[in-house]
This record gives sequence, C-alpha cells and structure tokens, in this order.
Amino acid sequence: MADYKLRYKTGSGEIKEIVFAPEGLFDFEDFTVSATAEGSRRTVKITAKVQAELIKCTQRGVAKANVGDRCFINGYQSWTKTKEYFLSEKEHNVNSIPKPLVRSFSFDRYGDTTFYDFDKNLLHGYDVFFVKENGAFIFNANVKTAYLIILTDRRTGEISLSNELVGLTLSAGESATVSDYYIENDYEKGLALFDSVYPKRPIKKMLGYTSWYNYYQNVNEEIILRDLDAIDSRFDLFQIDDGYETFVGDWLDVDANKFPNGLKPIVDKIHSKNLSAGIWLAPFVAESKSKVFLSHPDWFDFDGETVKCGSNWSGFFAFNLQKEGVKEYIARCLRYYVDLGFDFFKLDFLYAASLPSYKGKTRSQVAEDAYSFLREILGDKVILGCGATLFNGAMKFDYMRIGPDVSLKFDDVFYMRFMHNERISTKITLQNTVYRSFMNGRLFGNDPDVFLLRDNNISLNKKQKIALLTLNALFGSVIMTSDNIAEYDDEKNSYLSAALELFRHAEVKRFSRKHDIITVDYELSGKTHTISYNYKKGVIL
Repeated sequence: MADYKLRYKTGSGEIKEIVFAPEGLFDFEDFTVSATAEGSRRTVKITAKVQAELIKCTQRGVAKANVGDRCFINGYQSWTKTKEYFLSEKEHNVNSIPKPLVRSFSFDRYGDTTFYDFDKNLLHGYDVFFVKENGAFIFNANVKTAYLIILTDRRTGEISLSNELVGLTLSAGESATVSDYYIENDYEKGLALFDSVYPKRPIKKMLGYTSWYNYYQNVNEEIILRDLDAIDSRFDLFQIDDGYETFVGDWLDVDANKFPNGLKPIVDKIHSKNLSAGIWLAPFVAESKSKVFLSHPDWFDFDGETVKCGSNWSGFFAFNLQKEGVKEYIARCLRYYVDLGFDFFKLDFLYAASLPSYKGKTRSQVAEDAYSFLREILGDKVILGCGATLFNGAMKFDYMRIGPDVSLKFDDVFYMRFMHNERISTKITLQNTVYRSFMNGRLFGNDPDVFLLRDNNISLNKKQKIALLTLNALFGSVIMTSDNIAEYDDEKNSYLSAALELFRHAEVKRFSRKHDIITVDYELSGKTHTISYNYKKGVIL
C-alpha cells in the first residue's frame, strides 16, 4: 500500500509536509497520526500539537487502470459531465476558454474550477470511482469532512487520492479524520460494499409536470392553470418552476402581474386533483437586481468581496451563511411556501453554498451543514436537490438531479459545447442518467430531468425524444415533462404509456459501452429485453 502525504500550513504561515505509512502510529513535530487498514477500509486520524491549517492528504498509486479499461469519473456536482472514460479521452477544461469570456459569463463558477487545478494528463472525479474490467472500486467514507478526489493518470493508469482539506483549521489538541475510504479490487465486491454502507431502499416513483422546459421564466397564472387542467391520473406531481417570483432571491415577492391571485389557489387546485404541489427555489443565492441583494449587502459580504456564482438572470451571488440574519431569511422564505401548502421542493443551484471559502471549514463541511439546514427547515416535505454535490445530499434529499438540464437541441447550440462541464445538454444528461444509475435508491432517488414529446418549441427529432423518454423511464425515480399534455395525440400517449410500464415495472440488470453504443439489458414481466443506445446521435437503434 502506498504512503500518505499530509500538506498543511502552520501558524507562522510555513507550508509543511509529513509522509507516513498506511498503517501505524506516528509522532511528528506538529501532529500525532494514526493510520489503519482494516479489511477494505483505510483511515487516517490526526491530532494537532500546534495550530495548523490543513491543505490536503494525498496517497498515490492505490490502484491501476490499463489501456482499454473504462474508468468511472464522477463529476463534482449534479450537472457535471459524468461517464466511464477510456484513458485516451481527455477532460474538458474551462481554462482553455478565452479569459474575457470566462470573466463575462462566469463559466468557472458552476463547477470546481476555482479550487481544482486541471491537468490535461489526469482524469478527476469525486467521492466514488470504479473500473469494472480490473475490478477497482473506491468510495469516500469521510464526506462529512472532505471531498475525496480520485485522480487517474491517463499516461500510466495510476490511480491516486486527494482528500481536500482546505479551510479546516486545528488548534493544539484538536483531532480530525483526514482520510477515510473503502477500496476493493473486485468491482462486484466493491458494489456490495457500497450497498452495505448505502443500502438500497424503496423510493416512491413519481411522474410529474414542471413548467420550466417549455416556458422558462415566461410563466403566468393562465399558462399554469391551463397545463394543470390537462394533467390526468397518470401523474403524481405538478411543479411550478422559476419565473413566479419577482427576482431570484426575493422569494416572498410573488409577481402580481403574472399571478394576480397569488399561488395559494393554484396549490389548492393541484391538491384537488390528488397531486403533490411542487415549487422551485434557489435558496442560497440572489441575483443582482433583487431587493435582498440591494438592501442587505452585508449578507453577501466575504471579507469585502461578493462571490458570484454564475451569469444566469442578472448575475447571481452567494449568501454568506455565517452572517447574522441570513439563515433566518432563508428559513422564512421556505416556510412561506410550506404554509401555502407546497409538498415538494425543488431546491436549485445548491453548489453555491460551498463556492465561497469559509474559514475553519472545508467545502464539504459547508455543504453538509447547508443541506442539513434545508432538511431541518422543511422537515418531512419532499426535497429534490439540484446543482448539488451528490454525496453531501445523500440521505438528506429524497431525490437528486444527476445530470445537467435537458436542452431543446440534442447537444445545445454548437458554441456551448466549448463551455463549462455543467453546460445544458440532452446528450450529456443522458450519459449521466446511465452512468450514475447505481446511486439510484442508495444515495437518493435519481432525477434524470424531463422528457419532451411535443412538436413545437423543440429541435429534438422523434427518435431522440423517444430515447430520452425511454432512458429516463428505465433509470429514473422521478421523471417529469414540461409539455401541455392536452396537445398529446394517440401516438404520444401510447409512447408515454409504454414508458410508464418501464418506469413502474422494469428493472435494469446491466449496461455496457462499446465505442458509441451503450447496451442496456432490463427485465420486464419476467422477460429480458435489450436496447442499444447511440449516445452520440441520441437514438435507440
């Protein structure tokens, strides 16, 4: 087993390193260290002798991938591109985009670019990794403290680990777990081990409507009520998405021009149809035009700076969750919608909680606290996390988006293909849907995003729409559409009915990739069926 290296900064500002074996008790000038390797678990605990700011704990060469192996690389957050990579495939790097474009559109804020140093020779993923061919399976057991970044050298196949500890400060006498992970050299044993830590559990499957992927922010009472009238008994959920509020962040201000009667009558009508009522919010951010951003600059202050999280809307910024009054405001906004009767909360752009640096805490600790806070406020209401770091949301959120937004063109407009790894793309979200499917029912219920069968306001061809519907049904726990169901003809209804049979009763047994084709085997009514999906063209062959 490879040695560990702990990198840290002392109170004097000096950056230092210590190196120690994977098993044993060690006494250094600034720390005592306990490293254990029991069965498949590897753990490192330290106790500080002096005040120290931790940076990272790394371990090289814990496993190896060979040419031809497919390495599962789990992206940083919900939207980040995720798939099984060959060593010959490179990661897309935002830093290759001209800097003026990055600054103008904040392309570096949606993912991990602000704190991960991209290297063209490495593939990097978060908290879980496997190679089916050679059997390596690794996953983080220390997510409450630190992200585990798994690094694969594209030249040698060497797999190394980096526990991201930046922000964690220890005083003399304080202790911390700086690395804790499971590793198996057999894929099936690794998956069984993953099951023992995150056992599969029943997840209610939900078919829903969301207003976003047809009208975007251009919603109003007339549109919502019209589409609600069309929803039939096949559906479980009706969710109002972005556009009902005056500005992002001003959640207590429902736009009276769009919704002159407010949202309560709509909630009541949703319930009258025996549907769950859903609402969209982005609780940790506010846009620059919002009242809350303009009237409470102190709530967005980080040592004299604001932290921009992206270019959506009028540009949006992170709340400082440690400022007095901020959590009370977020809680008041969420409770407002609970009091209106909403049952289902789609909470978006959650990565913004841990985009800023908080002294004394790692990014993973900040996300853990922030997501736990949402669960505490919403109690037994259903939470769908979106734009979130996945393992931090495990067991806190009922459902989790596991891919980027579906695009109305299969791979969005061509110039967006050069942008960040969290970009809108039906092509990429379908890859994520397949490759993150092992998380479904273990960490949360997977949300593969919407299917769209309509003919207007869309550029997906018929085969792509059917593939999107089919894969969502096979791999999802909650699937939604933004179509006005009243416009469905017999053919579209038959496609939906067939997909619902898969959604309710089919069980995926395995999938594999060869070149551009992903082959999926599933069981339905006691029979095994196989489909072949061309992920570059977006069609089932």
